[in-house]
Amino acid sequence: MIQTTNSSTLIQTDRFTLSETERSAIEHEMHHYEDPRAASIEALKIVQKARGWVPDGASEAIGEVLGIPASDVEGVATFYSQIFRQPVGRHVIRVCDSMTCYIGGHESVLAEMHKQLGIGLGQTTADNRFTLLPVCCLGNCDKAPALMIDDDTFGDVRPDGVAALLEAYP
Repeated sequence: MIQTTNSSTLIQTDRFTLSETERSAIEHEMHHYEDPRAASIEALKIVQKARGWVPDGASEAIGEVLGIPASDVEGVATFYSQIFRQPVGRHVIRVCDSMTCYIGGHESVLAEMHKQLGIGLGQTTADNRFTLLPVCCLGNCDKAPALMIDDDTFGDVRPDGVAALLEAYP
């Protein structure tokens, strides 16, 4: 369904509406690919950047813009772990739990994260500041244990450095 407002056109599904900015950005990305399906990951990233996550209904709206089935978009959204399908905190902490990070002391870093944040893996702080997630490997094995906060990767993390890391992300 297409709905026209005073100054812009919105693509709307029953529960989800793309903003004009999101729609324009998706259309722009779409023109970089021969097959519109290839633009679905970029479209999902556009929605996630604007909203912090990809709500239900977004796949249908994105599919409508790209001219592909919503199921194709949903398949991409559920395959990639970097696409968040539920609300997350302002900052997402990904703690590597690979064997190398485990041997390097990942458990003590994770224990300090739990202590500092008061949450477990897969949870978000009450103030929505942080979400704590496990990740299989960050590819930073030579600096284990490693973690990411948003797009920043940290290696050789020690429990006594956790508080300073968290303070850097208000």
